[in-house]
Amino acid sequence: MAEAFFNQKTQGKAVAISAGTNPAAQLNPTVVTAMRESGIDIADKKPKLLTTEMLESADRVIAMGCDVVEACPATFFPTEDWGLDDPEGKSIEGVRQIRDEIEARIDGLVRTI
Repeated sequence: MAEAFFNQKTQGKAVAISAGTNPAAQLNPTVVTAMRESGIDIADKKPKLLTTEMLESADRVIAMGCDVVEACPATFFPTEDWGLDDPEGKSIEGVRQIRDEIEARIDGLVRTI
């Protein structure tokens, strides 16, 4: 969600890449639905594994909530952790709340670049 919001709002002036330490095989369908409600279709996206190369090439690293500190490579790089809930297993209402929080934080981030 963060990648999609950021890339939409920056319109190519900056690019976000989202990845995780233990990515799912496919996107959460509830997340896809919630993002469509916001006018963004992410159905064709695939979860990606976070790599050291991604971190080394990033200007800024933001974790959504890295639960297992020992397993998260982002801990070896300066990282801002937003500490957001994982949408997995949440109702559409819960995912909407997470989506809206992510969008608000992305809005704030975009204002700083």
